[in-house]
Amino acid sequence: MAASSPRRAAGLVDELGRLLLGAPIPLSVRCWDGSASVVDGAPTLVVRHRRALRRLVYAPGELGLARAYVSGDLDIEGDIYSALSFPDRMPARPELRLDRRALARLAGPLLRLGVVGPPPAPPPEEARLSGIRHSLGRDRRAIRHHYDVGNDFYRVLLGPSLVYSCAYFPEPAATLEQAQEAKLDLVCRKLDLRPGMRLLDVGCGWGSLALHAAARYGTSVTGVTISAAQAELATRRVAEAGLSELVEIRLQDYREVVDGPFDAIASVGMAEHVGLAQLPLYAARLHVLLRPGGRLLNHAIACGPAAGPDRPDPGSFLTRYVFPDGELQPLATHVRILEEAGFEVADVEALRRHYALTCRAWVSNLERRWDEAVRLSSPGRARVWRLYLAGSALAFEGHRVGVNQVLAIKPGSPGHDRLPLTRPDWSRRAVERAQGPGDGAA
Repeated sequence: MAASSPRRAAGLVDELGRLLLGAPIPLSVRCWDGSASVVDGAPTLVVRHRRALRRLVYAPGELGLARAYVSGDLDIEGDIYSALSFPDRMPARPELRLDRRALARLAGPLLRLGVVGPPPAPPPEEARLSGIRHSLGRDRRAIRHHYDVGNDFYRVLLGPSLVYSCAYFPEPAATLEQAQEAKLDLVCRKLDLRPGMRLLDVGCGWGSLALHAAARYGTSVTGVTISAAQAELATRRVAEAGLSELVEIRLQDYREVVDGPFDAIASVGMAEHVGLAQLPLYAARLHVLLRPGGRLLNHAIACGPAAGPDRPDPGSFLTRYVFPDGELQPLATHVRILEEAGFEVADVEALRRHYALTCRAWVSNLERRWDEAVRLSSPGRARVWRLYLAGSALAFEGHRVGVNQVLAIKPGSPGHDRLPLTRPDWSRRAVERAQGPGDGAA
């Protein structure tokens, strides 16, 4: 490691970094006043404006750093994964929170550099919700913040599949489209979909699972979402595919669905929005909507068991900019609540490594078409997604979070015992469909 002699702002940034990390920042630094410190081979932290440090003074931790990055006052040049992963390489992962008493010791340098001043306004991409958490109205506002940012932006980010959940990679070199095709088919196979069955797709997104189930399995699908943008595009995609007789997309909360029973229910990437307090109601409602003998596929991100139930941190980047009111629970919590609702858990599959690959593919999409993504949303919005997805990839790779598919059955019918005596090879057909004819599928 070789460092130049820092002067002025770069020296102050280095000192702030030591306060945050308890160790020197393993990144190069370049500041608005021309000062710099260089760490050979490391990405560069670019402090474009003294306002970045002012944000950190008023929100001395993750939120201040997030505001500085989203606003463009702070930037990263070089490999974003290397820039974000250094805390994982430290003996004890730092909390990224400044002690205000330690910060006060830097008052003189902060004043001399003109950092101290009125608190900057948060970037417009920051969410601030009001009302009762997980009420119908507040949930709609939370979903609108994340999903109603432009369907064309999501096409850039997600690719043609328009699937915004963990893909299923037949092999590491598979394309994102192949992996999403395999995931959709995996869900359908686990649910044992057949012609004439009714599927409820809870949190249907842009309709990709509904389209797959109808086109490949002849299943009648009701998809519900509380995102107006998703519902509009999903309905159009269904019509363009000529599947309007089999698929209905509704702008509706799952709590408002009353036309059960359904033969199968899929909930893919939706339970994270429910919240711990509402999970028993969620499971009980899906139990009512499912016929006896029917299957539920609950696909959800989970925090590690050591973390315990996740409480939304009002000062976290994820809460303010990505998923307002989103909560992660350990896998054991999901299983327990499903069982308490009356479900029999038949199978659990962990897909953590698949989600790391998925997030990296989405980051590649975003970076490859960066200018277009900015034009279709905003510079701040594109930066939110780059930071969120790169950080998520590292979280999955670092075992800090996981994602699991839980297959559950509602007892009460002879059909409830239709599962094979041995664990089925659900993945085989999913892989064959993703590879397509002539691609070497076994």
